[in-house]
Amino acid sequence: MSGKEKSVVNKIIIVAALGYFVDIYDLLLFGVERTESLREILRIQFPNLVEAGREILNPIYGKQLLNWQMAGMLVGGIFWGILGDKKGRLSVLFGSILLYSIANIANGMVSSTDWYMVLRFITGFGLAGELGAGITLVSESMSKEKRGYGATVVATVGVFGAVVAGFMGGAIYWRYSFYIGGAMGLALLFLRIGVFESGMFDHLKKEKHIKRGNFFTLFSSRKNLKKYLCIIFVTVPVWYVMGTLVLFSPEYAVLLKLPAKSVSAGTAITFAYAGITIGDVVSGLLSQWLKSRKKSLGLFLSLTAIGVIMYFKFGGNSVATFYAIIGFIGFATGYWAVFISAASELFGTNIRATAATTAPNFVRGSTILISLLLSYLTTTYSGDKILATQVTGAIIIGIGFIALYFLEETFGKELNYIEHD
Repeated sequence: MSGKEKSVVNKIIIVAALGYFVDIYDLLLFGVERTESLREILRIQFPNLVEAGREILNPIYGKQLLNWQMAGMLVGGIFWGILGDKKGRLSVLFGSILLYSIANIANGMVSSTDWYMVLRFITGFGLAGELGAGITLVSESMSKEKRGYGATVVATVGVFGAVVAGFMGGAIYWRYSFYIGGAMGLALLFLRIGVFESGMFDHLKKEKHIKRGNFFTLFSSRKNLKKYLCIIFVTVPVWYVMGTLVLFSPEYAVLLKLPAKSVSAGTAITFAYAGITIGDVVSGLLSQWLKSRKKSLGLFLSLTAIGVIMYFKFGGNSVATFYAIIGFIGFATGYWAVFISAASELFGTNIRATAATTAPNFVRGSTILISLLLSYLTTTYSGDKILATQVTGAIIIGIGFIALYFLEETFGKELNYIEHD
């Protein structure tokens, strides 16, 4: 590879990494600012309601807002994925960041829960295209032996956005945090000018007879369906941990008998994503050294199971222990880099962006199903939320191990091929 080609690839990696940074910053910023933002909005919306009543409503609306955000990512993942295969990876990188930036600035202006939900949906929709399009572009621009390193850089830089979001939550007014997120997105939009399209995609575009971006190709055969479901279910435990145990850590800390208000969601998110940042580096490098995505995924899924057990068994010992365990399970769930590498490698060039963009958003969107399962089990177990959450985790992680067993190995796989309907 010439010096010019290396420079082009490096710029693609930087642009994709910063895009994922902004993606994670916003996703976790809501978790950090959830309590404070809703506290202010509920005061505006229900001025005659006593403070105790608003505190009861806060987590209820918080869960609804999270579900709306994830629903936006589900729909957006399909839209941007198809667009990426039909019009090109760059069309997604420009369109998604523009929509996200505008919506995020508007998030900082809300004064009602209804508008907050609408804007979280739009923000989620905009963010949904970032990671898949970026990783697809990186994977198609690097050699098959080294593309895992590119994905590792993207994921590692990206998850550091959560650490910044956690810091922002304790440092500045919540509305300003959203404004900063929108401003970062607009700055990134200009940085992307001059980035080149994937050579694989440009070549494919000339083949007019080949169908591109057909979402249903992912389900058109038993083989494709198995590949797609396996890579999703292997990674759903990440969002069981992040969307339940970490995001709602203040509530779980109380259930584990820690003092009320002794645990902060912002601090928990910072610890978790500091762990994830390290985990992404280790899991990504491990997959390269072992020459196996599957072995790396298996090791980190096992660590996730151990971390969840520690959370419930020892998390109530002290606040310091609770945060330490949060950091550990953050590290254990840091296999996102390997997951997204495998997702982009599983399918042909004509539906690669669709697969790589929808898969992470279906994983994130699984938060909705996890929430429904948790609510059902909480009712079934007579309001015992700890037991319900433990059973939910056992089901999700168990399915993850089954999916891992059937998952196809993708390390070193040649990517210049197409999928037929």
